[in-house]
Amino acid sequence: MQAQERHGRKHTPSAAALVLRTLGVAVAVVVVSTLLVVGYAVSSISSTFQEAAVDIGGDAPPPAPPFLGAIEGGFNLLIVGSDNDENQGDEYGERDAVLNDVNILIHVAADHRNAVVVSLPRDLVIPQPACDASDAVDAQPLNDAWERGGENGLGCVVATVRSLTGLDIPYAMETSFNGVIEMSNAVGGVDVCVTDVMQDDFTGLYLTPGHHLLAGADALAFLRNRHGVGDGSDLARIGSQQQYLSSLLRTIKSSSTLSDPTKVYGLAQAVAQNITPSTSISGTDTLVSLALAMKDIDLSKVVFVSYPVTAYVDDPNKVQPVDDLAAQLVERITTDQPFTLDAGATTTGSTVEGEAGADPADPATPAAPPASEAPTDSPETPDVIEGLQGQTAAEQTCASPFSE
Repeated sequence: MQAQERHGRKHTPSAAALVLRTLGVAVAVVVVSTLLVVGYAVSSISSTFQEAAVDIGGDAPPPAPPFLGAIEGGFNLLIVGSDNDENQGDEYGERDAVLNDVNILIHVAADHRNAVVVSLPRDLVIPQPACDASDAVDAQPLNDAWERGGENGLGCVVATVRSLTGLDIPYAMETSFNGVIEMSNAVGGVDVCVTDVMQDDFTGLYLTPGHHLLAGADALAFLRNRHGVGDGSDLARIGSQQQYLSSLLRTIKSSSTLSDPTKVYGLAQAVAQNITPSTSISGTDTLVSLALAMKDIDLSKVVFVSYPVTAYVDDPNKVQPVDDLAAQLVERITTDQPFTLDAGATTTGSTVEGEAGADPADPATPAAPPASEAPTDSPETPDVIEGLQGQTAAEQTCASPFSE
């Protein structure tokens, strides 16, 4: 996301139930990406969350199961990162519109054994459906969808991704720069690594080779960095986001985070104050049910992928879908068929640690926890989808500085 670029008596739960509720959401919501974690420790936080909810349309999702029960079957959730929160001030540049610069679709399989996290480029030129404030268009960058939705930007982004993929997306959330800052602060920082000196004057990022524990504005600068990573494109920035989210997931699933009440409560506060949810997940019980469906997925079975694209025919600074490869990806998601990636299939600007000069030094945060005890007795080895780029949550990758 760049400046100048186009967002009776009420029952009182027992202490044990409250802890289970909080921990369940904490473990899982990270899978949904970045910008989302943990349930609420007090009723005032829950109320704040519910009051901000917006209607994204579509078919109503199934009701939440009884308290502390996992949702049945699979589901899709869209996380949207906007770039013009009215509360962030002009520190990150003046903008005349709100843009959905980060668009991440999360799919959890019906058996709750694997998940796919798909990053959709903001510069992806696609047909877009009619929204509250706009008629349908034949070719428009994805990050225009929020503005096209008028007062319901989140609903328009969801409708656009539904139209592109054909997938039902009953759940969605939006956050902005402040949400990223507060989330990273709440967990005590997120470990990232770079292979060489990395600098981006536009975001104020400067990192030396090796591992860094990033929080606050530094974490945001790493995620916004485009000019200093890979080939200087938004696709390279997606690689950095995948590195960050994978590390965040490993951090949240570590016992040191879940056993720290201060961190858990801080995550709850960060969500309540900086996230706009869809009405379908504005209730705490629904959040818990989604969390419980994801909490035991093995890190190696959480696959981060970039939506397959190629240069747009009318503008080399934009991209368009690679239809055949995108169809393979969507088909696997629709049918809940797990898949893996080619060796060396990391996204532009990313390098597996230990390769091509990546610094092998000890990470700045505790090592990733061991794989969970989730069942791994898949009847077949997952197929490789050749041509997709990304990584699993279990992989430690490093950002590579910009090169022509």
